[in-house]
Amino acid sequence: MSARDRQIDAFLADAGWGAARRVPLAGDASLRRYIRLHGPAGTAMLMDAPPGSGEDVRPFRDLATHLAGQGLSVPRIRAADVPAGLLLLEDLGDALFARHAAAHPGAEPELYAAAGALLGHLHAMPRPAGLPDYRPLMPDLAGLALDWYAPEARAQRPALVAAMAAALDAVAGPPVFVHRDYHAENLIWLPERAGAARVGLLDFQDAMAGPAAYDLASLIHDPRRAVSPAARRAATEAFRDATGIAADRLDAQIAVTSAQRALRILGVFARLCLRDGKTRYPEFIPATWQVLQDDLRHPVLAPLREICAALPAPDAARLDAIRARAGRLAGRSDAA
Repeated sequence: MSARDRQIDAFLADAGWGAARRVPLAGDASLRRYIRLHGPAGTAMLMDAPPGSGEDVRPFRDLATHLAGQGLSVPRIRAADVPAGLLLLEDLGDALFARHAAAHPGAEPELYAAAGALLGHLHAMPRPAGLPDYRPLMPDLAGLALDWYAPEARAQRPALVAAMAAALDAVAGPPVFVHRDYHAENLIWLPERAGAARVGLLDFQDAMAGPAAYDLASLIHDPRRAVSPAARRAATEAFRDATGIAADRLDAQIAVTSAQRALRILGVFARLCLRDGKTRYPEFIPATWQVLQDDLRHPVLAPLREICAALPAPDAARLDAIRARAGRLAGRSDAA
């Protein structure tokens, strides 16, 4: 038994869950892991974020407290050992939007409308104190596409960053609470609850202040799953009703924030494979590329469209080349 295992055993014993059966959940892009606990009192979730891994449970703890105080459905914290990177959390269940929509296709528009309306609630609530501003970081983060996905085009990086900054400025509005990973794998359907609480929120620890349309774009332009046109319309209309943003302005904001996000995650998905050895992420690159192509049709992105024309499409040969070098760029800051 490792020292970490002994630390977890002691934490769970102190919390009254020492005898619980443990079922690890599938991992994601982070170094955190989650374990579902089955005990006499029901189920709970263990968040394991080892010190020294780059993970920190404090943002999750602080934001969970804030969001719960606004009447939203987030996992309640039952016990915590912050220095050890351990949290015992309420288990909100298995009805992830992606899973529920797959099992009940007719329910997808209702789910997405609820998620769009929740964003309006998040934007209207008081922002947590000290929430950092994402907007100054966004243009440079778009350059990740050239750092990792298409390093042969890195000479275009300054021009791409400048064009992205100009587009963001063109649609700028007041900053709002931005989850930054708002999609069907991080939302849980809780129909027995009322109002905004029907949507459970997960993985909000990286939230920042940012553009109003960012999370909506993340929700409806999801490279992990095909969102139906009806669901996209339902989310967008519910968001527009909740926020009062005019349709043409919202369309421009969605296009710009979605393009920034697509460029960033093209680089992130490639980096997760090349640097971190996680070979499943290249499969999401073609859908991300298509999102970017669709976004670039908007007139506000014309200068960015000209620059992105130099980027190579993710054909089979490129994706195979990324997979073939999985983990070989460990410790690198880019793939050039």
